[in-house]
Amino acid sequence: MRYSVFSLLANALGGHRGWRPTWRDAAPRDGYDIVIVGGGGHGLATAHYLAKVHGITRVAVVEKGWIGGGNAGRNTTIIRSNYLLPGNEPFYEWSMKLWEGLEQDLNYNAMVSQRGVLNLYHSDAQRDAYARRGNSMRLHGADSELLDRDAVRRMAPFLDFDQGRFPIMGGLLQRRGGTARHDAVNWGYARSASDRGVDIIQNCAVTGFLRDASGAVTGVETTRGSIRAGKVGMAVAGHSSTVAAMAGLQLPLESHVLQAFVSEGLKPVIPGVITFGAGHFYISQSDKGGLVFGGDIDGYNSYAQRGNLPVIEDVCEGGMAVMPMIGRARLLRSWGGIMDMSMDGSPIIDSTPVAGLYLNAGWCYGGFKATPASGWCFAHLLATDTPHETATAYRYDRFRTGHMIDEKGQGAQPNLH
Repeated sequence: MRYSVFSLLANALGGHRGWRPTWRDAAPRDGYDIVIVGGGGHGLATAHYLAKVHGITRVAVVEKGWIGGGNAGRNTTIIRSNYLLPGNEPFYEWSMKLWEGLEQDLNYNAMVSQRGVLNLYHSDAQRDAYARRGNSMRLHGADSELLDRDAVRRMAPFLDFDQGRFPIMGGLLQRRGGTARHDAVNWGYARSASDRGVDIIQNCAVTGFLRDASGAVTGVETTRGSIRAGKVGMAVAGHSSTVAAMAGLQLPLESHVLQAFVSEGLKPVIPGVITFGAGHFYISQSDKGGLVFGGDIDGYNSYAQRGNLPVIEDVCEGGMAVMPMIGRARLLRSWGGIMDMSMDGSPIIDSTPVAGLYLNAGWCYGGFKATPASGWCFAHLLATDTPHETATAYRYDRFRTGHMIDEKGQGAQPNLH
């Protein structure tokens, strides 16, 4: 349903009784061509591109809770394509291009804001590493600018340039990077997929897999009954290992909590996204004025969507080191999302050794920014049984064969500096 200004006003004055659901809350049918397990951004994007790009509409997305209740609603909303290695940079740059056309594609306001991402550097060696990263970005069609100290000061004069422990010497800027509203991205993909005939089935937890005599997956067992499928795709973020175990798969992943925080609303102060190069801290400002920030994962395995005080202390110390003024802001709330961390910091988009079962997992710190390209490439894999050209390095067996994509080593261990 599309709303005019007058219908929005009428609904506001009438107590919102005229709203219609954004997508169909479907009941499960007996069978589909493809069932996607996981109703987060990656699963919904996959369904959208299956329907729009490949014309496959006999698709169901099954979600154990409600749409937007998982990691999609528990992240810091950053989008960027400032990666280094050939296995990653083309993929994330493709994702950035999809972000730039997303709202037109979905006809939905996802609040994509290309306000820029600035990575600070604090030593000559780090400057050289950022110069290399920037060169790699440009070789793959992305934008990058290596800034000196004065250029950074003009952008963010509130940073602590004069303290001796972590001197700010400059930064690597990607102006096309920025933020998007996480839950709106989910809603937009859900509406578009639903309008094209995809069934979105909420409150439907997968409890097992249907198998034929050869062991191939032929569907899923759920809390709402059995659903048969020609193919089953998993996109369940931090629960990838537990769902894969139902099919007898042990994944090269660990699950950790990643906390995020938001302050009280403030007047505009942070021009874009800023990251601290001498520690793991990143910050931006939401349209409501809250400072949104985070840092390292918790250092132990967990499936709890909450964090702990030592990590809160560590993140706040990082913030105080780079911008002492943050100490005057009052913390409004914090939350935690469950990350499936691969050993090389890069994801998996591939078929599995179990026939009929496909995997989208291991997103580490990069899940939200990858949403459009992840959905595009996973849909391509499910539709054609071949990897998309930008995701050929994301193989399931690369840890066995030695073809890792060691992007800063951001795997399951905290990113210690």
